[in-house]
Formats: sequence, C-alpha cells, structure tokens
Amino acid sequence: MSSWLGGLGSGLGQSLGQVGGSLSSITGQLSNFTKDMLLEGVEEVGDAATELQVSNSKLAEVEAAFTAQKSEYDRLKKLHAELEEKLEASEIQIKRQSAEYRTLLQQKDVEISHLKARQSSLQEEVQKLQQSAQSASISPAVLPVVTTSATTTSSSVSSFLPRPPGAHQGFHGDEMDLSDVIWSQQEINRLSTEVTRLEAEVSHWRRMSQASTAAGAGNGDQGEILKLQRTIKELREESSREVDEHQHELAALQDAQRQKLADITRRHREELAEYEERIEELEEQLQSGEPSPLDYPKALDLQKTIRSLEEAAEQREKQLAELTASLEEAQEQQASLQLEKDDAQAENAELLQNYTRLQASVAELQTRVQEQEGKALQKAQLDHEIQGLRKALAGSEPKEEVEHADILELNTIIGTLRQEKEILEQEKLHLQEKLEVAKREAVSSEGVEHSYAEQLEELKAELQRKEKALSNTEEERDTFMSELEELDRQNQEATQHMITVKGQLKETEGEVTRLSAELDTTKDQKRTLQQELETHKEKLSQSAFTLNDLHMGKQQLESTVKELKDKLQRTHDQRKETSREISELKKTLQEREVQLSGAKAEVTRAAETRSEAQGTREVLAEKESELSDLRKELEEMRSSHEKVMSEDYEMKMESRKLKAESQQAMSKVEELSRQVKEGQAALSRTILEKDTRIEALKLEKSQLEGELSHAEKALADHSKQYQQTIEELTRARSMDASALQTEHERAIKLNQEKDMEIAQLKRDMEQMASDHRDTNEMLSITVAGQKQLTDLLQEKDAFMETLKNNATELQQEMDNNISAMSKEGEALRQALEDKDKQLGVMKEENSHLKEEIDRLRDQQSRPQPLAEPRTLDIITELETEITQLKSSRDTLEEEVQTLRRSMEEQQASLLISQQSLQAQQSELEQTTLNYDRLIKSRDEEIARLQQTLDGLSQHQSLADTQRVQGEVILQEDKTQSLNGENGNEKHDLSKVEIEKLVKGIKEKETEISQLNEKNLSLAKQLDQLVVSRDEVGKLSQMVLQKDLEIQALHARVSMGGGGGHSQDVMFLQQQLQNYAVEREQVLAVLNEKTRENSQLRSDYHRIMDIMAGKEAALLKLQQENQRLSSMSDPSGSQEMFRETIQNLSRIIREKDIEIDALTQKCQTLVTVLQSSGGESGGGSGGVSSNQFEELLQERDTLKQQVKKMDEWKQQVITTVKNMQHESAQLQEELIKLQGQVSADSDCSSKLSVDYTRLIQSYEQKERRLGSLSQELAQVQQTISQLTTTKDVLLGKLDSVAQTPELSVAAQASGPSLTAETPSHQGPAPVNHENLQRELQSLRGVLAEREAMIRTLQENNHRLSNSASASESEQRDQADQARQVRERLDALQRSVREKDLLIKTKGDQLSKVSETLRNRENDNEVLKQAVTNLKERALILEMDVKKLKEENELVAARSREKESEFRALQETNMQVSLLLREKEFELSTMSEKAATMEKMLKDKEQGKSGELNQLLNEMRSMQEKAVAFQQERDRVMLALKQKQMETTAVQTELQHVKDKEQRLNLELDRLRNHLLEIEDSYTKEALAAEDRETELRKRVALLEERLATSSSAVENASQQASMQVESLQEQLSGVVKQRDEALLQLRTSQEQVSQYAVSLSNLQMMCILLFMVTVMMQFIRKALTLEDKASALQMNLDEANAALESASRLTDQLDLKEEQLEELKTQVDVRQEMLEEAQNKLMNLLNSTEGKVDKVLMRNLFMGYFHTPKNKRAEVVKLMGGVLGLTQDDIERMLEEDGRHGVTGWVSSWLGGRGAQSVPTTPLRPTHGQSLNSSFSEMFVKFLEVESTPALPAPKLPVHDIKPLSAPPARRTTTAAASKRAGESNPFLAPRSAAVPLLSAAGAGPGGAGGHLLMKPISDALPTFTPVPVSAEASAGAVLKDLLKQ
Repeated sequence: MSSWLGGLGSGLGQSLGQVGGSLSSITGQLSNFTKDMLLEGVEEVGDAATELQVSNSKLAEVEAAFTAQKSEYDRLKKLHAELEEKLEASEIQIKRQSAEYRTLLQQKDVEISHLKARQSSLQEEVQKLQQSAQSASISPAVLPVVTTSATTTSSSVSSFLPRPPGAHQGFHGDEMDLSDVIWSQQEINRLSTEVTRLEAEVSHWRRMSQASTAAGAGNGDQGEILKLQRTIKELREESSREVDEHQHELAALQDAQRQKLADITRRHREELAEYEERIEELEEQLQSGEPSPLDYPKALDLQKTIRSLEEAAEQREKQLAELTASLEEAQEQQASLQLEKDDAQAENAELLQNYTRLQASVAELQTRVQEQEGKALQKAQLDHEIQGLRKALAGSEPKEEVEHADILELNTIIGTLRQEKEILEQEKLHLQEKLEVAKREAVSSEGVEHSYAEQLEELKAELQRKEKALSNTEEERDTFMSELEELDRQNQEATQHMITVKGQLKETEGEVTRLSAELDTTKDQKRTLQQELETHKEKLSQSAFTLNDLHMGKQQLESTVKELKDKLQRTHDQRKETSREISELKKTLQEREVQLSGAKAEVTRAAETRSEAQGTREVLAEKESELSDLRKELEEMRSSHEKVMSEDYEMKMESRKLKAESQQAMSKVEELSRQVKEGQAALSRTILEKDTRIEALKLEKSQLEGELSHAEKALADHSKQYQQTIEELTRARSMDASALQTEHERAIKLNQEKDMEIAQLKRDMEQMASDHRDTNEMLSITVAGQKQLTDLLQEKDAFMETLKNNATELQQEMDNNISAMSKEGEALRQALEDKDKQLGVMKEENSHLKEEIDRLRDQQSRPQPLAEPRTLDIITELETEITQLKSSRDTLEEEVQTLRRSMEEQQASLLISQQSLQAQQSELEQTTLNYDRLIKSRDEEIARLQQTLDGLSQHQSLADTQRVQGEVILQEDKTQSLNGENGNEKHDLSKVEIEKLVKGIKEKETEISQLNEKNLSLAKQLDQLVVSRDEVGKLSQMVLQKDLEIQALHARVSMGGGGGHSQDVMFLQQQLQNYAVEREQVLAVLNEKTRENSQLRSDYHRIMDIMAGKEAALLKLQQENQRLSSMSDPSGSQEMFRETIQNLSRIIREKDIEIDALTQKCQTLVTVLQSSGGESGGGSGGVSSNQFEELLQERDTLKQQVKKMDEWKQQVITTVKNMQHESAQLQEELIKLQGQVSADSDCSSKLSVDYTRLIQSYEQKERRLGSLSQELAQVQQTISQLTTTKDVLLGKLDSVAQTPELSVAAQASGPSLTAETPSHQGPAPVNHENLQRELQSLRGVLAEREAMIRTLQENNHRLSNSASASESEQRDQADQARQVRERLDALQRSVREKDLLIKTKGDQLSKVSETLRNRENDNEVLKQAVTNLKERALILEMDVKKLKEENELVAARSREKESEFRALQETNMQVSLLLREKEFELSTMSEKAATMEKMLKDKEQGKSGELNQLLNEMRSMQEKAVAFQQERDRVMLALKQKQMETTAVQTELQHVKDKEQRLNLELDRLRNHLLEIEDSYTKEALAAEDRETELRKRVALLEERLATSSSAVENASQQASMQVESLQEQLSGVVKQRDEALLQLRTSQEQVSQYAVSLSNLQMMCILLFMVTVMMQFIRKALTLEDKASALQMNLDEANAALESASRLTDQLDLKEEQLEELKTQVDVRQEMLEEAQNKLMNLLNSTEGKVDKVLMRNLFMGYFHTPKNKRAEVVKLMGGVLGLTQDDIERMLEEDGRHGVTGWVSSWLGGRGAQSVPTTPLRPTHGQSLNSSFSEMFVKFLEVESTPALPAPKLPVHDIKPLSAPPARRTTTAAASKRAGESNPFLAPRSAAVPLLSAAGAGPGGAGGHLLMKPISDALPTFTPVPVSAEASAGAVLKDLLKQ
C-alpha cells in the first residue's frame, strides 16, 4: 500500500511540475506580447488588409472542414443507430427462431421416446411369439431346425443392419432452420433402425446366455439411494462451510482495511505533529533574534522546507480523501457480497423446497405403484384361475355341448378381462390427468407418465399374451379332442392322463423359459440404468464446472465493459474540451481581426512616409509570425480532434464487440442452465423408473419362486403318472389300429363340414356389413347435400346484399370526387394563368432593372470629374428595390411550385379512383360469374341426389330379397334382417322427404329471385335515401322467416322419419342453429371485410410483385437442386437393388413351386392311406410298388435340385470375387481423388498467400495516396502564399497611386477624389452587405474630406489676397499641373491594366483551387469505391454462406436418400423373412410326409428295410438341402455387405468430385476478382500520377507568370517613383507655402492620433488581461479535471484489484476444497491414532494407578535444591502448578518455608495433594520467557502447558490466504508435518495423537532454530482436544510415561 501511495505521489508531483512549467511559459509569452503591443506606438502602416484576407480565408476553410466533419459525424451517428436497431431486431428474430427450434427438438425427443417404448413392446411381443412357437411345436424332431433358422435370422439381422455412424454432433445452435428439422427426422429414423438392430442382438445374446441367472437386484439400488442421500447431505454441509469461510474472509479483509487506514492516519498525524513542532521551533528562532547575514540563507531554506511541508500536507490530505473513497468502495463491495450471499441463501431455500416437493411426489408415486402391485396380484390370481380352467378343459369329456359350454366360459373370462382392461384404461386416463397437474407443480415428475405408459403397455402386452395363450389352448384342445375320439374306446383314462401331463409340462417349460428371459431383461435394464445414472452424474459435474467458468467470464466481461464505458466518458469529455477550446480560439481570432482592422485604420491615417512604412513592415512580419503560430495551433487542434474522433469510433466498436460477447456468454449460460435442468429432470425420471422397476422385479421374483416350487412338485407327480401311462399305452398299442383309422376319417369329415359352415356364416356376415355401410354412406351423402344447399342459399343472399350496397356507395363517392376534382382543377388552371402573367411582367421588370444596373456600373467605372453626392442615395435606393423584387420573385416561384404539386396530387388521386372503379367493376363481373357457376353446380348436385335416391330404392328391393333368403339360415340372422327392414322403411320415408325438400328448395330459389328483385328496388331507394336501417331490419326479418321455414321443413322430415332417424334430424337441427349463428357472424365479418378489401388489393399487388421475384428465385434454386440431385443420385445402387429384388422374387417362386409339389405328394399319400384303409390290406403290393416309383422320382428331383444349388453357389462366389475386385479399384480411385484434393488445398493456400500480397500492395497504394494528398496540401499552401504576395503587390500599387492623389488634392476640388476612390474599390466585392459597409465608410470619409475642403477654402481665401501678385507664376504652375494630370491618367490606365491582369491571375488561381477540390472529390470517390469493394467482399462472403447452406441441404437430401436406401434394405429383409417362412413351411410339409411314411411303415412291415433305406437317403438329402440353404444365406449376407460397401465408396467418390468442382469454381472466381481489383488499382494509380504531373506543370507555369508580372510591376514602380521625385522637386515650393497652413492641422491630428493609439493600447491591455484571466480559469479547471481523472484512475485500479482478488478468492476456494478433502483424510487418520492412544492411556492408567514416580520426585527435589535461594519461591510455584495445587497452598508453603525450612513445605506439599483442581485458562509460553530461564524451567513450563486441557474448536485460518503466485501453504505444511512427524519429532513415537500440539510445534513455520520445546505453537494447523483424564489417575504416572517416550 505504501509503495503504491508513493508511486501515486511521485506521479502527481511530476504532473503538477509539468503544469507549472506550462503555466510559466504561457505567462512569459503573454508578458512579451503585452510589451510588444505597448512599444508599438504610432509606427503601424501598410499591408494589414492582405493578412486579414488570408486569415479570413483560413477561417473559412477551418469552418468548412468543421462543418464537413460535423455532417460526417451526424451521418455516422445515424448509421450507428440504424445498425443498433438492426442488431436488436436480428437478436429478437434469432431468439424467436431458437425458441421454435427448441420446441421442435423437444417434440422430436418425445417422439423418439415413444418410438423407443414402442420398440421395447414390439420386442417383447416378438419374444413371446417365438416362445409360443417353440411351445406349439409338437414333434421333437422339428426343434433343432427352428432354432437354427432363428439364430441365422438374428445373426443376419444384426450383421446386415448398418452400424450407427457414431454419436451425432448434436444441435449446432440456432443458425440452421430447415436442416435441423430434417436432421431430427433422420435422427428418429436412425434411432428406429438402431432399436431394431439392438432388439435382434438382444434376442441373440439372450439365447446365448439363458444359463446365467441373476440374484439380489434390489440391494444395490437401495445402496445407491443411500449414497445419493449421503452425497446430498455432504453437499449441503460443504455449501454451509463455504458460506462461513466467505464470511470469515470478508471480516478479515475488513479488519485488514481498517488496520491499514488506522496506520496511515496515525503516520499522517505523527508527521503533522513533527512538522508543527519544527514550525514552532523555527518561529521561536525567528522571534528570539533578528537573523544575521549568515542565518539569512538558513531562513530561506527553512521557508522552502515549510512550503514543501505544506505541499506534502496537502498531498497527504488528498491521499486521505482518496483512501476514504476507497473505503467507501470497499464497503459497497461488502454490501454487494452480502446481497450475493442472501441470493445464494434464497437459492438454497428454493432448492430445499424443490427437494421437499420431489419427496412428496415420490411418496405419491410409491402409493400409486402399490396400487398397481395390488392390481398385478389380482391379475396373477386370474391367471391361476385360467390355468385351472385349462386343466378342467383338458379333463372334460370330449363332447360338442361341453365344448360349447367351455367356449362360453372362456368368452365370459375374455369379456371380464376386457372389462378389466377398460377399467385399467380409465384408471390410466385418471392417472394422466393427475400427471398433468403434477407437471404444472414440478417439471421433475415428467418421467412418471413414461412409467405409467410403460406399465400400461406391459399390461396390454400381458393381455395379448393371455389371448394368444387362449388361442393356443383352443388349438391344442382341438388336437386333443381328435386324439381322444380315436383313443376313447381303447383307453379313456390313459389318454386323459397323457393330455393333462403334456399340457402341464409345456406350460411349465414355457413359464421357465419366459421367467429366465425376463430375469435377463431385468439384469440388462439394471445395467443400462446404472450406466445412465453415471453419465448423468458426469454431465452434472461438467455443467457445474462450465457454469463456474462462465460466471468468471461474465464477471471479466462486465469489468471490461465498465472500463470501456469510463474510456468513452473520458473521450466525450476530451471532445467537449476541444470544442470549447476551438470556440475560444475562434473568439481570439475575431478579436485579432478587430485588432487588425484597427491597425488598418491607423495605417491608412499614418500612410505618409517610407520610414514609417518600413516600421509597419517589421510589425507586419511579427504579425505574420504570430499568425503562423496561430495556424500551427489550429492544425494541432485539428489533429487532436481527429485523434479523439478515431478513439471514440474505436471505443464504440469495442463496446459493440463486448456487447456481442456478453450476449453470447448469456446465451451460453442460459443453454447450460437449461442443460442442467434437463439433466436433473432426467435423473429424477431415471430414479423413479428404477424404483418402480425394482419393486416390480421383486414382486415378480417372489411370484416366480412360488411358481417354481409348484412346478417342481407337479413335475415329480407328472413323472410318476407318465411312467404309468407309458406302460398302459405299450399294452394298448398291441391292439388293432383299424378302429383308430375309421375314427380318424370320421373326425376329418366332421372338421371339413364345420369349416364349410363357418365359411358360409362369415360370407353372410360380410354381406350384411357391406349393406349396412352402403345405407350409412347414402344417408350421410344426402345430409351433406342438404347442408351445402342451405349454406349456398345463405351465402347468395348475403353476397348480393353486400355487393349492391357497396356498388351504390362507390358510385356516389365517385360522382362527388369527380365534381370536386373538376372544380379544383378549373380553379388551379385560372390561378396558374394569373401567375404566369405575373411572372412575365416580373421578368420584364427584372430585365429592365438589370439593364439599369449595368448602365449604372458603367457610369461608376468611368472617372467622373464632378460627381454629385446624389448618386450614392440613388444606388442605395436601387439596391433596396432590387432586394424587394427578388424576395417577391422567390415568393411567386414558391406559390407556383405548390400549385403544381397540388395539380399532380389531384391527377394521381383521379387515376387511383379510376383504377378502383375498374377493379370494382371487374369484381362485380367475377361475382356474377361465380354465382352462375354455383347455381349450375347446385343443380348438378340435385340431379345427383335424385339418382342416389333411385339407387336407394333399388337397394331396398335388394335388401328385401336378401331378407327372404336370410330367414332360412339361423335365428340370429333373423334379427339382423329385421333391422334391415326397418332401415329400408326409413329409406322410403327419407326418399319422400327428400323429394319434398327438393321441391321446397326450388320454391325457395324462386322466392330468392323475387327477393333479389325486391333488393334491387330497395337498393334504388337506398341510393335516394341516406338512412337504411329500417330496410336492413326488414331484410333480417325476411331472413329469419326463411330460417323458420327451413326449420319447419326439417321438423316435417323428422316427423316423417322413424325412431332411428330422429337422432340424425336432431343433429341436423343443431347444425342448422349453428349455421344461423355463423351466418349472422359472417354478415358482420363481411361488412368489415369490405372496408379492408381496398387495402388488401394494394397489398395484394405489392405481394404479387414480391412473389414473382420469389418464384423466379425459387425456380433458380429448384434448377440448381435438380442439377445437384442429378449429380448426387446414385443410379448404380438402385440398379443393384432392382437386381437383388428380382433374384429374391425368383427364389420365392422356386420355393412356391417346391411347396406345391410337396402338398401334391402329401395328398397322394393321404389318398394311398385311405385306399389302403378301405381295402384293409387287400392290395398292398401294388401300392408299395407305386410308392417306390414315386420315391425314386423324388430322389432324382432332389438330386437335380442339389446340383442346381451347387451351380448357384458357385455363381454367387464368382460375383462376390468380382465385387471385391471392383471395391479395390474404387479404393484406388479414392486415393487418387484424395491426392487431387490435397493438391487443390495447396493451390487454395497459394491463392490465399497471393491475396494477402495484393492486400499489402493495396495498403501501400493507399499510403501513396495519403502522401499525394499531403503534397496537394503543400501545393495549396504555396498557392495561398502566392495569393498573399499578390495582395502585397496590390497594396504597394495602392500606396503608389495614393501619393500623387494627395498632391493633386491641394489644387483640385475634393469631389474628384471621392469619385475616384469607389472606382478603385468598386469591382472587388459584389455582395450587398459589403457594398453597404463600404458605402457607410465612404460617407464617413466624404464627411471628413468636406471638412478638410472647407478649411482649405478658408485658407485659399486668405492666400488669394497674397497670391494676386503671383498669378503669372500660378499660370505656369497650372500648365505644369495639367501635364502632371495627364501623366497621372496614363499611370492610372496602366494600374487598371495591371488590375485586370491580377484579376485574370486570380481567376486562374480560383480555377486551380477548383481543380484541386475536384481532385479531392475524386479521392473521396476512390475511398467510396474502396468501401464498395469491401461491401462486395462481404456480399461475396454472404453468398459463400448461402452456398454452404445449399450444400447442407444437398447433404440432407443425400441423408434422405440413405434413409430410403435403409427402407429398401428393410423391405429386402422382409422378403428374406418371407423366404425363410416358406422354407419353414417346406420343412413342416416334409415332416408331415415323414409321419405319413411312418404310418405306411406300420402297415407294410414286410418291405420296411427298403423304405428305411429310402427314408435315410431322403433325410440325408434334406440335411444337405438345409446346409445349402444356410450357405446360401451366408453368401447372400456377404453379397449385401459388399453392395453396401460399394455404394458407400461410390457416395464418397461423388462427394469428393462435388467438392473438387466447388473448389475449382471458387478458385476461378477468386482469381477473376483479384485480377479485377489489380486492374482497377493500377488504373487509379496511373490516373493519380497523371494528375500530379499536370498539377506540377500548372504550378510551374503560374510561378513563371508571377515572376514576370512581379518584374514588370517593379519596373513600372521604379519609373513612377522617378517621375514622382521630379514632381516633388517642382512642387516643393508650393508645399512649403502649404505646410505653414497645415502645421496647426498636423499638431491637432497628432494629438488625436496619440489619443487613439493610447486608447487602442489600453484596449489591447484589457483584452490581454481578460485573456489571462480566462487562461488561468482554464488552467484551474484543467488541474481540477486532472485531479478528478487521477482519482477516477485510482478508483479504477482499486476496482481492478478487487476483481483480481475476487478471482484469486475463487481460485483459493477451489484450493481450499482440495485441502479440505486432504484434511478430512488426515482427520480420519488422526482419529484412529487418537483411539489407539486413548486405549494405551487407559491401559497405562489402570497399570499405574497406585504407583509413585520416583524419578520425577528425585528430579523435582534436585531441581529445587540446585536453584539459588532467591529463585526457589518461583520453582515452588511452578511445581505447585505441575502438581495441581492452588495459590493459597503454595503461599502457605512459602510462609512455612520462611519459618521452618524444608520440612514445612515438604509436608504441606505431600499433604495438599488431594485438593488439586484444573485451572481455567491454559498458559502459553512466549519467546521472551523462554530466553530468560534455564532448560529445566522451560521443561517444567512445557509439562504444565501440556497437562492443562485446551479446548479450542478446530478452525481454518483466514489470514493464511496467499496470492496465486505463491504455492498453496496448506499442502506444504501438511506434507512437512507428515514427513517430520515420522522423522524428527521424538515425542510422537507411539502416541502422537495424544499430544497434538507437539506435531504442530515440530512442523510449524518457526522450526528453523532452537529446541523443539522452545518453538511456539503455530495456528496453521487445527488443534484438537486431548482425552480428559480421570481425577483418580495420578499425574506422576502420566509424566513418567511422557518422559519415558
């Protein structure tokens, strides 16, 4: 702090010194200037006019530059405002778009979750189907084939489906619009495909891992919940600890600040006191005696020191004020920190509330889950009932009536289940409503809906399973019934046992497999949930870190924003100061102009002698130097102003950037917060889902265990029954089989008859349903027709009325407008004609006046010998008249312009009204056409309705016939036919009513036509009348009557219709009422729409133009997209797909043919069986021979098929090899293309290098341009110098011309002079104001000259008396005067010629200046061109962005193509699945054939050997066929993979080619652009060089001309001076006579001039004093401003320091957290150590309770007696403190010691042992005590300190916070403690925790020197309480134990 203050003080001193130096220099300059002005006197002549003109021109230039800069500043301000508005609008738009995209994303996420849930349900259904298929398969021989096929399918599915291309890149912000939606759709498709693939893989791996079963699922989840609760508690504790630490640190900072302030104030007061003492001493020295000459310099030194001390005191006061300001800022920071703490507490409270809400919602969910569990238990009971019913079915008698009863019971069960399902759905709806309420309360309970939906889906799936199981049981029952009928006669009991056992076995097997599968699924789900939980935790931690980082970044950005705002304010203040200084400089310039004008007046008065002219030239040179100084100051001010402007612009740009960055940071913070919220919501969902799943799994586990135990018992029973039934069956099998065959045939016949009856009944039902649908459709069509007719009628009425009203109103408005416009047009025409006449008159007058003015100028330019003073008055009058005439002319022109504008506006309004009339006429025509079309369409609809009515009547007759037929079949059909009759009766009635309605509609149309006519008449009346409300009311009444009539008609229809038709009629009536209400609304809306119509038309035309442009742009885009799609369309892949699909269709056809052949074979086998059964073994030999032939033929066909399959396999292998070759070639092409792409990238990098070089050359040319502009400025300066030299020459000529005029004025009369002066001065200025001023000045001169003339006339009168004698001499002199006049006239002519020359030169100079300005304009144009080029570059960048977006669109389309490709692949998979199904059918047919062959074997036992051989061959062939099929599947899969790879390679190739084309196009475009830029720059540079050369040539020519003209002027002036000298010699005599008369005049004039000079000097002094005061004020202001700026800078530095400290605090907080964790581990270790030490202590105490420490007693005695006697009292006190004695006992002992000696205190010491007490305050050793005492005393003190219990709370130190540069102190200290504790501390060997202060002492910071016991206890580590020792334990034993250790 002190160094900082010192630096600040030194900086202040330097700045004050600089200010003082500048002040002294300014005061010196001012004093010099005043001296010069006072010394000037009367010696001022000559050429001040030229300097005035130069200064005026410079001022004008400065003002012009200032105005230009001001206008540019305003323009930039406007641009800035517009850009800010655009920015805000774009931000709003972006926010809106981002919100829309986020909602879209959420919708897509919801869709994805639904699809996932659906996929899971489908997966479960597929698994159940597979299980049912496994359970349904009867023969055990079939099972292996099925499993192999299933495995192959799963493997093929998993291998064929494409792997996902990795994690997608997510959402790229809100920059894309369509591509995001497309991407989300593609993401959904990708996820669905991924789900199918995962299902396939899961099914495969489930089959693989059916052996492993899981146990103990719930314990882990409960443990996780407990862990989460612990973590929540720990986090809360940590947050509270952090808050406490923050408070401690705040308090510490405040204390440190207060201490620093107190130190500074104390030092300040001490210094002040010292200074005051020194001042008092000095004053006493001064008072004591007068100083001697030696003491005088000491006194001076003392005065200097006093001044310096006063200055230092002032500085200290300033520092104090700054410190108080910093204190206030610190307090403000403390308040802000307190607010932040309050906010954090509020956030904690909100989090706690959310947590309580979540707990409540979890409790509700648990109750709901318990309800669901109860329902699941009920369902399980229902399942048990269903199983019991199945057993009853299996045991029931095989009769049809019993079957019917069972079926009815099952139907009732199904109905109850469906009712339960409906109840569950209702409960689901209730739960959904409750869920919506819960959603409003908390977002976290969103996952509940998913869980309920999943539960509902599980319930539905279970219902479907039950239904499937029912259907399976029905099929099984049918099969069992057929078997029962065959085996009933032989053995009913055995068959019943067999069937029941088989059913139970299958059910148990299915249940076991299902339970194992469900266990696997639950395991997998648990693993996935754990993984999701871990990922969510990681995401939460990451989001927390990112939030911290963002908060830090936000704080930094805020600080930078504050700094930039301060800088902006400074620049604004500087700009204000500069503007003030400029205004002050302008004032000073005006004052200088006033001074110059005064100097000019003095010069004109005192223009007499050349000596005086030389003095004035010197003064002028000084003035020129001053003017040059002023110019330099002006230029410096300009440069500073420009710098300030540039700094301001840079600051604005930086502020914009910072705003954008802060907005980006805010958006990032919002996104992160949103992600955190989503992560929390997802966590809560997953936890809820886990809980529900765990509970459901527990219930299922308990159920499964019960079912398994039941199943095991049942299996044991069934095995016994099976053995018995097998034995019985073996006995029964020996009986005959003929009865079985007959029963079998009879059952087949019965089955066929029943199937026929069922088919007939189904057909009848379908016919009835189709008839019912037809009738419903006809009814709906008729109702819709009626509705449309009524709507049309209402629309017609409304449209006609509104259009008529609009037409009449528009006609009236048009008539009024036309009449008003015609009147106004006539009035305007008359006014225009009058004005034109007046204009002509005014122009004539103007021309006359101009002629008069020219004439007057000619007269003025001629020299008038005797001009009258009346001419001046005439001129002034003429000027006033001219100004009046000009003003009147301007007013007349303005009136004419206003009249023209009004005419144009009226013509435009007329055109608009005509256009609106035409548009309304066209609309009327269109409406009439639309009404005609509508009427025609309604007629067509009526005709159609009549046709439909005829069709209905025909349907009625058909229905009657069907009814007659249907009465025969069944009683159920009779009820349906009766219903049909009722419907047909309704149709008859509806036909009659529809005819009536049609007639009524026709009548209504006639009434409408009549009403339309009435409306026309009413419209005419409305045109006449103004008020039309009554008519509108009548019309509304008519409309209401119409509505009532329509309602009556509908009521008739309803009365005519039956009871079933009444509902439709009621519906129609409700609709009619709704339509009436809507019609009234539509009428009201139409009235408003007619008003809006005119506006909409104009908008429509404008939008049509925009649409045309948009359509053109769309067409272009479509063409480009078509081109791109044609480029990106992979035609080869489509051809491959077609080929594969054709191959697959061919294979399917072959399989169908094989299946047909097998079915025919089975039929032949059946016929053979029947025939053999009929013959009963009569002709068995012939059958066997036929069968042999058929079998041989089949073998041959199978061999041929095997050969074909081999050939096909070889073809496939060859195709695969070809594909491999092609893929290798494609890879080579890919490598080549990659090389080309790298080359292209190199080219692009070279181009970028060239582009940078061009930019550098462009910057160099810009620098050259700047140098050229500087040279132009130099040329302008030279031209201005030339103009000054020209003015000087003109002034010389004026002085030359004035001297002869003065000589002539003595003789000639005064008016000639007065006439000649304006002739010289007339042509120079032209403005009226200058003329008036010069006229006034001329009048003043005239008055003075008239006074002079009067005085001269009086003198002439006096001289005329004396001059009568010398008349002859005067005549001679008159002749000489005539000659002089002639010479003067010649000189004046030459002077005029010179003036003309100078005028031409001035014109040339003005032309040159104009060319220079043009050059400047050209430069500005070039700058604008540069800016335009930059804008073009920006536009090109925008085009590049658009092209990128189009590329992304093309990529999206390619993704869509990929999705289509996947869809085709899915169709391919479906086709392959169909193939496999066909193969499965083949295998089943072959199995049936095998069973038939077995039956044949039983019949033909004799020829069994050959048949067995044939069958073996058949089986081998079938196995070969299966193997070939498997190989074919593998080959197909390999083919598909190769195709996929080739297509991917092709797409990559096409992408690479497209990239190449785009890069080439961009390269060409960039080259062309660079060439154009180079050409333009070279042309501009050449043009600039040409202009420069031309300007230099012109400057050279002008300099030459000036030199010649100046030489000619000098020659002429020399000649004139020679002539003047000769004339002066001649006139000297006359002058001598005149001088006597003029002496008095001169004296008076000299007095007057002296007075004037003194006055002017006084005025100058006043002005200078005023200037000095103003300057002093400004300097004071500048000083105050500098002080303020320094104070603000200090505040800024302090704020920055505070920010840095805050950042350090955050870093240190992180360090503290790490250290806290380390300390926690250390605390655990220390606690363990403590426990060990306590155990040891207790053991020691138990062992050493009654013992006495002899060594300690000996040492104490020896120590006491070794000490000197005067210090023994202190040793006794210390020993008493060690032994726990009170002060009273010690004092008594000391008294007894004084009396008796040693024995007294020994006895008292030994006696007072029992009264020991613990002291209240622990004693601490210090350095001072330890140094002044012996080692034994120090050791005793140490024992005393360690024996007293110290109980400080473990706390972390606040003062140990170190800056970021230093390493963390905690780590080092803790590490050192851990090391040294084991190494060097002798007291910590077995029992370190018992004495914690020793470890601290050993590891403290002061452990550099001295013994361990002498070191102070450090505060760096926390101290803990020692174990309290019981009072019974002896202190001696403890001390002994310590000494031993």
